[in-house]
Order: sequence, then C-alpha cells, then structure tokens
Amino acid sequence: MTDRPRVLITRAEDVLGEDWDDYARCIDRAGGEPVAFDCASFTTVEALPPFEGLIVTAGVDVDPAAYGQAQSDRVTVVNPDRDRVESALIRFALAGNVPLFAICRGFQLLNVVHGGSLLQHIEEREPHRARRAEDGVTIASGWHEVAVRPGSLLAAATGEEILRVNSRHHQAVLPGGLGADLLATGMAPDGVVEATEAPGHTWALGVQWHPERPEMAEMTDSPALRSASTALFEAFVAACREAAG
Repeated sequence: MTDRPRVLITRAEDVLGEDWDDYARCIDRAGGEPVAFDCASFTTVEALPPFEGLIVTAGVDVDPAAYGQAQSDRVTVVNPDRDRVESALIRFALAGNVPLFAICRGFQLLNVVHGGSLLQHIEEREPHRARRAEDGVTIASGWHEVAVRPGSLLAAATGEEILRVNSRHHQAVLPGGLGADLLATGMAPDGVVEATEAPGHTWALGVQWHPERPEMAEMTDSPALRSASTALFEAFVAACREAAG
C-alpha cells in the first residue's frame, strides 16, 4: 500500500485569481503527494506520469461547443485545448477506476464529459457569483448552503446533511442538464446542482465550490467549514491510498 499516494493536479496558464499551490497544500496536508500536470504538456494518456488519484481544477469557462451550444456573449474566455486534455484525463480516471476529485470548472467538465450541459451564465449575482469586497479590489466569494443527499459519497466524506460553502461561479449545472450516469448529491437552495458523483466508480466526486481556498478564512482556514473542505481532501486521499493498495 502507498503511504503517500501520488495525486495528479491539473494546471493551466488560463487560471486567474486561483492558486495551484492551494490544491497542492490540501493534498499534502491530507497525506498525499501532489504532482503538477501542465495541461499544455499533454500528449497521450499513455505518457502520463504515475499517479493514484486525479484532481481537475478551476479555470476559465468550458467551451459551449463541447456540449453542442453556441457561445453566448457572457462567455468571454474559453480554452478548447484544455477542455480536450482534461476531458481525456477524466475519461482515463473513470475507465481505470482511479479516484477523481473535480472542482469548480472540473465539476462542470465532468458533467459535460457525461453528456450534460451547462447554464452559460447566472444572471443574479447572489448567491453564487463572486463580487467585489468592501475594499473594492478583492474578489469576494458568495456563500450559501448545500443540501447533501443521504447515503451519497458526499455524505460519507462530510458526515453532514447541510454544508456551508463558498461560491465563485457564473456558469452552473442544472438538474435538466445533468450528465448521464451522474448522480446529483449536493443541491443549492435555488436548485443549482453543487455536487455530483459517478455511481459504481471507486471514488469520483465533483463539487462546484472551492474547498481548497484558504484566503480570508475561507474553507481550509476555518474549522467551522472543515466538512466542506479539509474532510473532502482527506477522504479523497484515503480513497487514493486504498485504490493503490
């Protein structure tokens, strides 16, 4: 059994306002070995470095062409090459029963890989979209609750029925656009899907929020929010360790 399972964490140049080191820090603290994977370096899945788990991270919008829609004027930056690479990684992990943790953009891409679609823009800023903080410069998160599906992977990882989470997205997964063979396991009060899992897979979880963020006492820096942040990384690394053994 691998004591410190290697976790491949995707990284791309298009990520604004996000810090790859936040993901790495969470994996390290949970007992895993973070392995950076530059999406631009991808050739084939056969050439990937050895790993026991995969995290697909946040970033720019998924190209609407990937789910058969025309790009609206509210979607300004896409990266089809990154979509292609991370989609291949997700499929590889699912096919090989490799533990998978998909976060924010990764959560949305997991849905698209399963044939689902996205709402291209949430018009109302509350409670999901980021906004300027009181200083007028800092980008602050929205906040809301997530109802956890009983008996789900999310319930097992968090031990909670209700989670308090940060929110920084303008696109969303809606129940009508849920991908085939995915189960919605976390729901916001307004009906936006906040977490999904792939039943039958060893450990495949997607969350719309940012469990990795430490800034301004968000998530990992807040003991009160441990269930929706640190506990998820610990459960993921434990699954990686078990799968490797």
